Amino acid sequence: MPSARSSTDDLLKLDHQLCFALYSASLAMTKLYKPLLDELGLTYPQYIAMLALWEQDGMTVSALGERLHLDSGTLTPLLKRLEAADLLVRLRDVEDERRVRIRLTPAGRKLRTRAARVPACVLDATQCSIPEILALTREVRALRDRLSA
Repeated sequence: MPSARSSTDDLLKLDHQLCFALYSASLAMTKLYKPLLDELGLTYPQYIAMLALWEQDGMTVSALGERLHLDSGTLTPLLKRLEAADLLVRLRDVEDERRVRIRLTPAGRKLRTRAARVPACVLDATQCSIPEILALTREVRALRDRLSA
């Protein structure tokens, strides 16, 4: 019968920590994405913002922040840099001037074509099948949602 001490020791092993598995996987993913995104002239946060805008051009800044789980203090400088790179413009909503809408520029829309190779490179590097990636993504999203609730 295991003792309480051995059970505690086992629980405190680094390789048994979900947080460490997620953290180290995140570091590995960041390392994988960096050269791919450098070719596009984007940082990872800028890339995920562009992904969201390629899905839904014209969303509000607040909707983008919610979608990306970013606060305005993080999102505003990110959008300013993308605007300076001529990938998007921020415009006051004509129906409600308190809202700011984000519109892709022609250069921002064109970048999507170059970015299309990124997911295939990531899929290849993971050595996972598409169903495996989709299942893992669902599980991690569900975990995030439970932790955020």
